[in-house]
Amino acid sequence: MKNLLLILSFLLSAFSGFCQVDTTLQIAQKITIDTNLKVIVNQLTLLQSAQEIKLKVANSTSGKTNVYLNGVPNHVLCENGICDLDKADLKIPGLNFFKEGRNQNLYHISSYEKGYRIRHLPLWLSLIPPIIAIGLALLFKEVITSLFIGILSGALIITGLDWESIAYYIKALLRTIDTYILKALTDSSHISIILFSLLIGGMVALISKNGGMLGIVLKLSKYAKSRVSAQLITWLLGLLIFFDDYANTLIVGNTMRSVTDKFKVSREKLAYIVDSTAAPVAAVAFITTWIGAELGYIGDSIIGIPILEAWTPYSIFIASLKYAFYPILTLVFIVIIITQKKDFGPMYTAEMRAIKTGQVSPAKTEKDDEPNMEDLTPVSTAKNIWWHAALPIGVVIFTTIVGLLSTGFESLGGDASWSETWVSMKNEGGSFFTNLGNVIGAADSYAALIWSSFLGVVTALVITLGSKTMKLLDSIHWLITGFKTMFPAILILVLAWALASTTHELHTAEYLSMALGDNVNPYIFPLVIFILAAFISFSTGSSWSTMAILYPIAIPTAFAVCQASNISPALTLEIIFAVVSTVLSASVLGDHCSPISDTTILSSLATDCNHIDHVKTQLPYALVVGTTSMFCLLISLILGGGWILNFVIALVAIVGLFFAVKLIGKPINGHFNSL
Repeated sequence: MKNLLLILSFLLSAFSGFCQVDTTLQIAQKITIDTNLKVIVNQLTLLQSAQEIKLKVANSTSGKTNVYLNGVPNHVLCENGICDLDKADLKIPGLNFFKEGRNQNLYHISSYEKGYRIRHLPLWLSLIPPIIAIGLALLFKEVITSLFIGILSGALIITGLDWESIAYYIKALLRTIDTYILKALTDSSHISIILFSLLIGGMVALISKNGGMLGIVLKLSKYAKSRVSAQLITWLLGLLIFFDDYANTLIVGNTMRSVTDKFKVSREKLAYIVDSTAAPVAAVAFITTWIGAELGYIGDSIIGIPILEAWTPYSIFIASLKYAFYPILTLVFIVIIITQKKDFGPMYTAEMRAIKTGQVSPAKTEKDDEPNMEDLTPVSTAKNIWWHAALPIGVVIFTTIVGLLSTGFESLGGDASWSETWVSMKNEGGSFFTNLGNVIGAADSYAALIWSSFLGVVTALVITLGSKTMKLLDSIHWLITGFKTMFPAILILVLAWALASTTHELHTAEYLSMALGDNVNPYIFPLVIFILAAFISFSTGSSWSTMAILYPIAIPTAFAVCQASNISPALTLEIIFAVVSTVLSASVLGDHCSPISDTTILSSLATDCNHIDHVKTQLPYALVVGTTSMFCLLISLILGGGWILNFVIALVAIVGLFFAVKLIGKPINGHFNSL
């Protein structure tokens, strides 16, 4: 802890030299007047800022005026076009981000008795919170403190770097709790994920204590007869539960942990298989909980692009999949690693430890292990019947699918029946998969996940009580124990979300996008977007937020770059498709590499693997496939793209990855290698 604080103090003290205090400042403004004489201000002009803040508008308005500042209506007093913001109820003091064209500026305005202090904050400071959090987590292998310090550093920057005031430090510390962590806890989608995770944890505890999980292990043991087959079954289950990455991670990780433990597969390897199957398959499958967000982002981004007028978001998504090298190669690379019985980097060390010592967990002793898993061995009265676990898991999967369809049809058709809505969609000319994708895309995935996990718990409870394996009191005790096992990961999730909130407020992604995503050759542009998307996803820990930010920037920019270079319409389309797929693929890559990613955290939780050990062992594999994917993308664009060409390129890449593992991988020796 002392080392962490020393590093934080050094970094923050270095910031102050780069921050300028302005006594006078003017910022470009955009002002329009609507028919009701309301003044709509998109950017702010500050006059004589050391003493007062006034707004100069485009007409000679006098008297009380309704001013829309950044889209928020406010009543202010104006005289001959100068509006006095001091006398209005405006929250001008605080962090302000101004953008016009390529110009981006971050200012912190503080209110004092004598006027205002305006401090210009370099936008590169927005990178500090994720860099501190990720760096400290990798350095000290402790995530919670590292994330908290990352959030605190963001709060210190957002609060204005007022080093002279003791109150400033106290305010930043309190803001970490009452603003960012609280915001993470009050977001409805976050609460949905927390509730889903808790319920899954409770269900897993019940089906473990009633012997159902052991029954599954005994059943799968007939097919999982070696380390290789156990890992391949884990991979196959990950492909089958393709519709949602959260459900995939928690179900497969918890189900297969006991099976892979039997064959001395390290928890790091299990976490890698689970994590690197979940998001890639959910990202590229036609019908998943990702599809709605993806289509929404694409649809908003293609407005006004003439060459895409005849294309729907879904057809663009399908056409772009031929460039989705990273998700596809990742799924194949897992099989290559498993079947060749070779590993490299930290994963090799983990696998050899598991085989030689039988210690599947990275912790050297039970005391060193993360205290997030209770003893969930079956009770003495357990019958070890496999369907006591399979049925609740099946209920979760079935209810999730039904919930997605139900909420999707309700969203699209209102009070109309499913059949009426489906017939209406068919009459509009959509194909089966297009219509089904649109239904899933319109669904409320969070509601479906909550319903399914709750019914899974109810089913497990009914089976446990009905089979007289445990009494109600004991069942509820273990249900609550299951909730408790999820708490460490949920705490990390909340802190990761809070950190993402600070990066959003500091406009980290906008800064990176503007800094890296312009003035490049059309053929190189998708590669730049690949690197940019991966870095943003790594820094923020979120694939979805990366897509939300980059799609509206990358797609129009790709079209503009192609137009400026006189690229043919056919090749322009291919470059746009490559950009669409690249944002998606690289977002998943950055997500896999980031210790603050929610799916990476959940993978560690579901497999009971130390989180930082999971990140360190997965990172080399993700980077190898990511680098290969970039070369595939570049070659494809140089040769003109297309389905057949990209299929051939992917096959060549798979062969290359096979021989790369053969050359650099080290054999995992031991009795458990035999098939």
